[in-house]
Amino acid sequence: MKNYPAESLSIPLRTDVRAGRASDSAARSARLSSSADARVPATLRDVKPRFFDGLTPSELNPVLAAAEHRRLQAKCAITNQDDPAEHLFLLLTGRARYFLLTETGRKVILLWIPPGEIFGSAALWTPPARYHASVETVSNSSALVWNRDTIRRLAMRYPRLFENAFSQASLYLAAYRAAHMALICETGRERLAHVLINLANGIGQKVAGGIELKIRNEELANEANITLFTASRLLTQWQRGGMIRKGRGKVLLRSPELLLRHAETSLTA
Repeated sequence: MKNYPAESLSIPLRTDVRAGRASDSAARSARLSSSADARVPATLRDVKPRFFDGLTPSELNPVLAAAEHRRLQAKCAITNQDDPAEHLFLLLTGRARYFLLTETGRKVILLWIPPGEIFGSAALWTPPARYHASVETVSNSSALVWNRDTIRRLAMRYPRLFENAFSQASLYLAAYRAAHMALICETGRERLAHVLINLANGIGQKVAGGIELKIRNEELANEANITLFTASRLLTQWQRGGMIRKGRGKVLLRSPELLLRHAETSLTA
């Protein structure tokens, strides 16, 4: 993606959204508030969204001008599975994730969404579609939001937006393929090690001593398709070996290479 100069992104963002408007189910479920934020252009340069790949500054400006900047509270549903896909979101800051609810009410985590990624791309489809999964924020976040009519009109004008959204969908398929193959071919130990490393690369924060992940044992167990007991036991072993440090609701990954090597050699042994 081009490294857009600051002046090319200095455009006003629409901030006319009102949380709770009857036609805006996303605003209702997430208790969103909109706010003008002069730092949005700088944030875009930091996260380099793939959704904007190939757009020139003159093409990007009207896309940004049509967006609404929203602040999203932590632990709120932004989209709900099976609701009409009325909005497309681009996460600017914070963390979010896809999830599903089973018939018994169990939450199944699917994929994590780092800053710079879009969600709700079903809003681009013809005919009107529904969200296949729900999305919730993990921490206080912010996003750019386009309603369906607006983003479709922009994508018709700039077809690269369609291409970039399709490219992201293919990445989701690749992620599912990798997860499915891991379930068939790898042990629980290997899967958990890979989950930690992949999440560290995607949503981890570099801190003194390694990469920190804000995630609970239950979420790691769900991601690795193992029981909570197995996840807790393996994390305890790895902490004793100095590869990780476990805290309340977070994991410090000290050495990804050592962790993966340990998981693979333990299987051989």
